[in-house]
Amino acid sequence: MQKFKLILIFIITGLSISPALAQQKSLFDGKTLNGWHADVPAKDKDPKTPDAFIVRNGMLVSLGDPRGHLISDAIYQDYRLEVEYRFAGKPGNCGVLIHASTPRALYGMFPKSLEVQMQHQDAGDFWCIEEDITVPDMEARRGPKENWGINGNKLRRIKNLTDGSEKPLGEWNTMVIECYKNSVKVWVNGVLVNEGTNCTVDKGQIALQAEGSEVEFKKLLLKPIKKLSK
Repeated sequence: MQKFKLILIFIITGLSISPALAQQKSLFDGKTLNGWHADVPAKDKDPKTPDAFIVRNGMLVSLGDPRGHLISDAIYQDYRLEVEYRFAGKPGNCGVLIHASTPRALYGMFPKSLEVQMQHQDAGDFWCIEEDITVPDMEARRGPKENWGINGNKLRRIKNLTDGSEKPLGEWNTMVIECYKNSVKVWVNGVLVNEGTNCTVDKGQIALQAEGSEVEFKKLLLKPIKKLSK
């Protein structure tokens, strides 16, 4: 009888798991950087340069310096990425790069991509790095159209919709990025902070930055999607 109950519980539990949830996976195993590779230009000249990315206390940590990127080995398309992060010390700069491809395409450092900004009080800005995207109220949020561009000193920053969505320093923030076809939507702590379409790329690697500030990541969850959330 006990064996029958266990089998019945297993069957009911199995039926309750949605296909979308079953496909969800963590990009960080809590112990290693398996599935990722670092691109830190300073290591070209000095292989003894310290690592920019480490695992500490079950968290993936961007130490901020030396500058560079931690890049996924895999290429992703049509997905929802949930990131939990916080600045470990002083607030500063970092970012999640989506649809990344050619390494060091800008300034000998940044891979070709669309950056979703994590900089303190600017979380959710888009930065165009040799790729582009269109958002509503483009001139108000990017500046004069004649100065737009995707490299050099062009206007590559597209401001987010609100700077008030981040939690106080030391607390964990949740950033959700949805990419579907040529559209991208971003939420910070449940608040829609940016969305755009006509992105010039619809798939690529995912990268985390080391850009001067120490940032801790405790969750990097990805699951396929068939449409954007409203």
